[in-house]
This record gives sequence, C-alpha cells and structure tokens, in this order.
Amino acid sequence: MNLYLTEEQKMLQQVVRKFASDKIRPLSEKIDAAGDIPSSLTDEMGGLGLMGITIPEEYGGGGMDTVCYVIAMEEIASACASTSTIVTVNNSLICEPIFRYGTEAQKKKFLTHLAKGEMLGCFALTEAGAGSDVAAIKTSAVKEGDGYVLNGSKLFVSNGKRAQVVIVFAVTDADKEHRGISVFIVEKKTPGLSIGRTEEKLGIKGSETVELIFEMCRIPKENLLGQEGEGFKIAMNTLDMGRIGIAAQSVGIAQACLDEATQYSQKRVQFGKPIAQLQAIQFMIADMAMEIEAARLLTYRAAYMKDRELKFIKESSMAKLYASETANRCAYKALQIHGGYGYTKDFHLERYYRDARVTTLYEGTSEIQRLTIAKELMKDI
Repeated sequence: MNLYLTEEQKMLQQVVRKFASDKIRPLSEKIDAAGDIPSSLTDEMGGLGLMGITIPEEYGGGGMDTVCYVIAMEEIASACASTSTIVTVNNSLICEPIFRYGTEAQKKKFLTHLAKGEMLGCFALTEAGAGSDVAAIKTSAVKEGDGYVLNGSKLFVSNGKRAQVVIVFAVTDADKEHRGISVFIVEKKTPGLSIGRTEEKLGIKGSETVELIFEMCRIPKENLLGQEGEGFKIAMNTLDMGRIGIAAQSVGIAQACLDEATQYSQKRVQFGKPIAQLQAIQFMIADMAMEIEAARLLTYRAAYMKDRELKFIKESSMAKLYASETANRCAYKALQIHGGYGYTKDFHLERYYRDARVTTLYEGTSEIQRLTIAKELMKDI
C-alpha cells in the first residue's frame, strides 16, 4: 500500500509501526490478562497525536486526514486490538461528533483535552432493549430549570470505566420517536452518574465494557450537543466514521494473523519439510493475503471519500462488513495452520481469534451492514 500513500502518510505509518512494535506489542498479553491498559500507554499515544488524529491542531488534535487514522488504527490493532479499541472510540465516537456538532465553548472545554489524550471519552448509546434499533432507546432527558435531568441506563460502553467524558443519547420528546432523541456531553463526576456491571468478555479484554446508570443526573443546557432532536442523525453519522475505524482495526487483526501463520508455517516441520511447502497451507495463506488486501483497499476507499466530503455511508458499511468477516476468517485459518498449538496461550493466535469475533458485532452487526448497503444501493436505482 505504500505506493498509494503520501509522504506524510508513509512517515506516520513508520512512526506508529515502530511505536506499536516497541511499546504496545510487548504489553499485549499482559493487557489481555489484566483486563487493563496502562495509562502511560494512552499518555504516549496522546503525545503522538493518536487520540485525536483528524482533529485540527487548534483543538489539540493531530491535524491529519482519515487515511492517516486508518493507517494508525491498523498498526495499533496488529499489535493489540484492545489498545486500538480505546483509540477508535476516542477518535471516531467522541472527538468526531464534538468537532462536527459542538459549540466553540464545548470544543475548548472538552475537545482540546480529549484530542490530546489528557481526557478519555466513551459513547453511551446501546441499551438492554435498543441495540441495532437505535430509535428504541428509553433513557430520558427532561428539561428542568436551566438544564436537563437524565434517567436510564446504557450497556456495552467501551472505555466506560476510565473515561472522564460521556456522550449520552436520550429521549427528549417521546412523541417524535427517533426525531425526539438528543445528545448530551456528561462529565463523569456529575452526581447521579454511576458505573454498573463490568462485562466479562470473550476478547478485547483490555478495553473495559461497562453499564452506565443515570439517576436524576442533572446536565446543564450548555452540554446539549447539537440541537434537540438531532440525536438520531448524530448517532448515524458518527457510526459511519466509527465503521471505518473498526474496518481498520479488523485489517490490523487479520494482518497479524497472516504474519503469525506465515512465520510459523516456515518453522514448523512435518513429514520431513516445513508445512509452508504443503499446498494446503499455501492455499490458506494465499487466500488470507488476498482477502486482507481487498479489505484494506475498501477501508482506504471509505477514508478517502470521507476526506473529500463525499457521501460514504455505503462504502464505510462495505469496508466494515468485509474487513470484520475477513478478520474472523483469517483468525480461523491462522489457528488451523498452528494446529493444537494455536489453541493454547503459548501463541498469540488464541488472542487474535477471540479479539476478532467482536468486530462483526460492534458499530453495527454484519446483518445491519448488509441492510445499510442494500438501502443505499436502492437509492441509486
């Protein structure tokens, strides 16, 4: 892919690849086992501009394009998917909507710190009865005095425990259905906001996933993000960007699987020769490489279109769908190449296998991506 990158993008790739290799990869197994990412690591990523890659420098960001974001995500994910989850949440789901819809005061108060990694954010949308069906959320925000009072709970909130800032979606007018949803920036220290259950997950263990509970949580009117009733639109637009991030994460996981499988197959000897010389293994490796390159190109295309302010809904869904399913196929094949060893914690493959699984679920399931793609195609007819 270097042939298609600018000098700035190539330089970023080299810097992030070295950082991921030197600083992130050595900690990856410990992060998975402990279920925690050292704050020193997020501090360093903030210093490199990786926590707000596309945010202008005036607001503390890296001032780079979406292709740079994709490059960084892939390199980080190939070293540690959990760490890349923190990066994608802060970039796509927090910094992006505040930059696009926030007031100047909100940008100065929150965005400048989030983009530098001085603060972390989380995105609270999903509820027990509202996953893919965003319009079904029940958390309410009632106007009271010079602010709003939030009541309800949110599930599956990545970064929810360590984040200092929460973007919350709540119903301000139930009669208007999805047009009655609004968005609020909530500081974690706000009375009435508490952390509920911490989920025990299959993979991405270093990025904690929690329940957030809002009980008579009073929010000043200045913390309304965008206008009342714009919540559904903000959620959909934000998830479009989020899907590019998950596509890049998926490519990174898939590439790590291919790298491990290729190296192992050249060392593992069976029947008197390295298994890399067996046609069955060669076919699996060839298929993995081909699918990864296709997934990467789809992801780059979606990022390229966003950078040029073109409509990219279909493209981001295609990238996320194909890349996430590619990551799962590659994890399966790579583990198969490792045989029984791949099923043990002696090798990285079992972690890649676990981490890959969620990529077809969050930021919209594979089924939702197919519906989105079909819907967009119908518009073009």
